[in-house]
Amino acid sequence: MSKEKNYLTTASGAPVGDNQNSITAGHRGPTLIQDVHLLEKLAHFNRERVPERVVHAKGTGAHGYFEVTNDVSKYTKADFLSEVGKRTPMFIRFSTVAGELGSADTVRDPRGFAVKFYTEEGNYDLVGNNTPVFFIRDAIKFPDFIHTQKRHPGTGRKDANMVWDFWSLSPESLHQISILHSDRGIPATLRHMNGYGSHTFKWVNKDGEAFWIKYHFKTDQGVKNLDVALADKLAGENPDYHAEDLYNAIEDGNHPSWTLKVQVMPYEDAKTYHIDPFDVTNVWPHTDYPLIEVGKMVLDKNPENFFAEVEQAAFSPGHFVPGIEASPDKMLQGRLFAYSDAHRYRVGANHEALPINRAKSPVNNNQRDGAMRFDGNGGNNINYEPNSFNGLKETPENKTSPFEVSGFADSVAYDSDDHFSQPRNLFRNVMNDDERTRLIQNFVDHLSGVDYDEIKLRQIELFYKVDPELGTRIAEGLGLSVPETAK
Repeated sequence: MSKEKNYLTTASGAPVGDNQNSITAGHRGPTLIQDVHLLEKLAHFNRERVPERVVHAKGTGAHGYFEVTNDVSKYTKADFLSEVGKRTPMFIRFSTVAGELGSADTVRDPRGFAVKFYTEEGNYDLVGNNTPVFFIRDAIKFPDFIHTQKRHPGTGRKDANMVWDFWSLSPESLHQISILHSDRGIPATLRHMNGYGSHTFKWVNKDGEAFWIKYHFKTDQGVKNLDVALADKLAGENPDYHAEDLYNAIEDGNHPSWTLKVQVMPYEDAKTYHIDPFDVTNVWPHTDYPLIEVGKMVLDKNPENFFAEVEQAAFSPGHFVPGIEASPDKMLQGRLFAYSDAHRYRVGANHEALPINRAKSPVNNNQRDGAMRFDGNGGNNINYEPNSFNGLKETPENKTSPFEVSGFADSVAYDSDDHFSQPRNLFRNVMNDDERTRLIQNFVDHLSGVDYDEIKLRQIELFYKVDPELGTRIAEGLGLSVPETAK
């Protein structure tokens, strides 16, 4: 331990003479309001908790670096991907989606996989999950979906009726819920799961040529999962099991790593490809667009302060760098607004200036003031543009690349309503017999909590359309028959 004396002070830096006894009128007299140290402690204590994230509330994180291992400069001009061997510091936050801040790590739930790259051209945030697809494909449905995963407004309890009512009325969820209820629905540790950008993004090279891409972080530790019984046991005995495992691994020098790979689709292919490349409920078959290695992510440093780094970390899919842009993916388009807006509400208007979020590169903009502005607030520089004084100018070479749009401005769905072929392939061709049996049992167990046969039958009909065996065995497990309308 350090022998240096660190003196206790108030928030304004004044030394504290007594931190054990309040100032009172005599030994038995009432406490005096002049005890400003007491008032400051109590007032700050009342305000120690910022609102928890609406989704991804329970999480942990670590620092590390990303190193390029393969030349991808023909696809993107992003500087941090520009040459083999280049390293970029990064921070990652892992999380569950639906649980509250104190919930257990080992529940069946997707895991958030949010990576912040501190590049020389600003921060790039890749905010993904441990699944390559998502439950819905339009951001307008996101608040409704999350409401079903949270607590019933009347009872204040989690409610399987809400969950399955929504899923049975939203057939695009079939692919994701099949992954969620498979073995991969409960990772053994955070180190033993893959991560995905899930959405389609656009890469642009130095010549202005555009490509559509998908991100895949492949764990170098291998994929491992928990069976239901062990997961339930750990949830009761050690609800922070995943966070503890990650922390201890890094402290012990067992630094986990992931290999980042991408699928690259030529720009023009998107116009004719048989799968809508911007529909986040679908994957791109690797036979059509094979994985290309990009680099390696290594986690080698734990946070020094959990709140300052993990809880105040603010990720947004809208944090791009030159050479990486958005696609027309409707879920992604909504997230470009929603994530940063959530942080402005939860952490504050100046959350970007916090140490964990602040870019390593210079930040020059005309944003001023706001609550808790703790840096120089732009000094005496002019806060408008164009101007004749401070020389802040645009860089036209960093404008986003164009892509054509067509049609009428209207509320329209995706062109395809094929919600069955990809989960069918997952069930028939990816899973073995034992995995299919466990998937069916997990569905039966979860659906058993539903009180209404109407909801169960509606979901069974969807499962039957995926595969008759899947629908029939789930129906039998629930003591029901497949509806005639499904056959």
